[in-house]
Amino acid sequence: MRILLSLTIIFIFSWSARAGGVCTGKMHDPFSGLCWDCLFPISIGAAPLQATGGNKPDTPNFPSPLCYCPGKIAGLPQPGIAIGFWEPIRMVDVTKRPFCMVNLGGIKMAPEGFSLIGTGTDEEQSEHTATWNLHWYINPAVFLLNLIMDSACMESTGFDVAYLTELDPLYNDEELSFILNPEAILFGNPIAQAACAADCIASSVRLPLDPLFWCAGCQGGTYPFTGTNNAHRASLQSTTLTVEKFMAKLHRQMMLWVTSGPDAMCMPYPSPIIKKSQYRIQTTFPVVGYGPFSCNPYGKTTVLHEMAKEIPITGEDFGFFIWRKRNCCLL
Repeated sequence: MRILLSLTIIFIFSWSARAGGVCTGKMHDPFSGLCWDCLFPISIGAAPLQATGGNKPDTPNFPSPLCYCPGKIAGLPQPGIAIGFWEPIRMVDVTKRPFCMVNLGGIKMAPEGFSLIGTGTDEEQSEHTATWNLHWYINPAVFLLNLIMDSACMESTGFDVAYLTELDPLYNDEELSFILNPEAILFGNPIAQAACAADCIASSVRLPLDPLFWCAGCQGGTYPFTGTNNAHRASLQSTTLTVEKFMAKLHRQMMLWVTSGPDAMCMPYPSPIIKKSQYRIQTTFPVVGYGPFSCNPYGKTTVLHEMAKEIPITGEDFGFFIWRKRNCCLL
């Protein structure tokens, strides 16, 4: 019912908004729009099952192929098999045009000029500043396509539009966002920012450094949790930073949980601090990410693959898919 209502609202608003021709995008195709190599490596215990995806860095897995979790009978421990894999879970629009649904074909959920709170804009801003709107979709593609029948170790919800930053006052005001990230005052100094250089190198070579949670690798800093980026260099870099900051914001709001590592084997657990190493980011629009830069660790430099990723007029908005590492005790 929620999906039907959402699609009905989208259809009504997009009918009157198409005439403006300012919102661009492409309907997401889960077959051609996902790089399925990003599922790998798949492991049982600490051992990967195959060489496919071996060139992609992996987080530590459970050391043993056998694991134990509370069972259904009086809470007694029940043995299982420890598995690890990467799961596509979320789809993201990043756009300067309010209510422009990039991954739904470039339709608008509101007529031209309509804005409740106001966010990103088409107007020119300063050379090193950019402001973006972000739309967050629940899209567990592996489950929805019935590629894995047992849903015990994966997210099994349906497709939904879960978050529109145009409706979030904390996202559009740096002073209000301080409510969510008061610790930001501790990291606005040269020493803390210099530490981000190590995170940039680590994320570009292998995986980001989770203890440096205030860093978004080579993209810049995680704070504040807003859509304004003062470290804007190129559109792919800036939109990637927007996605990374937003994921940190969702962890703070307990809307994203930790799903990787030994402590998450029996059940994911909430964490107000993002575990950066468990995420990969793949572009879906205007260019689908394939090859060695198909799905990049959180914070990895975009310099090597940002060329020809922004297309004037028809490809100035961006779409992404989020992959998340899952460790699970399959009972």
